[in-house]
Amino acid sequence: MADPAGLYRTVALIRGFEQRAVELVRTGVIRGGIHPYTGQEAIAAGTCAALRPDDVITSTHRGHGHVLAKGADPARMMAELAGRTTGLNQGRGGSMHAADFGVGVLGADAIVGAAVPIATGAAWTFRRSGSDRVALAYFGDGAVSQGVVLETFNLAALWRVPVVLVCENNGFATSMRTAETVAGTILGRAEAFGIPAAAVDGMDPEAVLDATAGAVARARSGAGPSLLECVTYRFDAHHTWEHTARPRYRTEEEVAIGRSRDPLEIQGARIPAAARAAIDAEVEALLDDAVRFALAGPHPDPAGALDHLYATGMRARAGAL
Repeated sequence: MADPAGLYRTVALIRGFEQRAVELVRTGVIRGGIHPYTGQEAIAAGTCAALRPDDVITSTHRGHGHVLAKGADPARMMAELAGRTTGLNQGRGGSMHAADFGVGVLGADAIVGAAVPIATGAAWTFRRSGSDRVALAYFGDGAVSQGVVLETFNLAALWRVPVVLVCENNGFATSMRTAETVAGTILGRAEAFGIPAAAVDGMDPEAVLDATAGAVARARSGAGPSLLECVTYRFDAHHTWEHTARPRYRTEEEVAIGRSRDPLEIQGARIPAAARAAIDAEVEALLDDAVRFALAGPHPDPAGALDHLYATGMRARAGAL
């Protein structure tokens, strides 16, 4: 059963978080840039709403929305992007490698397609232990021809593991159109391994939730993996680098058409105006606090750069850093 107000709050939280993160990139607080999730919020909101707190996800380089939708603290997530020790991972993961085991986020991964085998491995442990927990993996259309993804589809089907495979098809692999990079279809790749697959309106949070709920129920019952191709549109740049370099791979008219179906407006129309205004105000205050928390946090000490890398506790020699 969908919670319209709850879904709207998640979409609004992700949208506002990304807007503030982009501004912090522009002011130099977040170094190196980010991959904005703006426009794709319905997928994170709908998929995570179908999961239990003890279920797990793996994410991508464009993962802020997934991490927030699964329940991570926005303040600690913002601090992580800003490279502060108060971040989810003490400022060591940054935008593309955030993790929060406490809410079931096994980690975002900048390697294209790498989230799929990690989630499938987790799902395999659930099946082996007799648990009914489920793992969900996000990946983009640019990952569907990666060998590790297809190899994992094979094992997931063969072992009937409880994993939900979520392809966020935003039409571009960086700047290459999906039609120019994917032979056949994305659904066909899963179906070739006997994995049930369905296309979903990735701009509608409730449509995503309904489809994910079915896939999760199937996985939880022991019936094995499913794939959802969530068709969406990225409103902002592939990476904030584009804000200055301005590569031309899509027209302003195309972007305007893509933005005409906004998840924030689609879900916002399903709740009373007063409730929407109250949620907007609460989210704004929450994100204002998140930015203040991030800016107040200290940067990591370079002397500890090798901490947590080696099980032996080995540290850099004096003067090396």
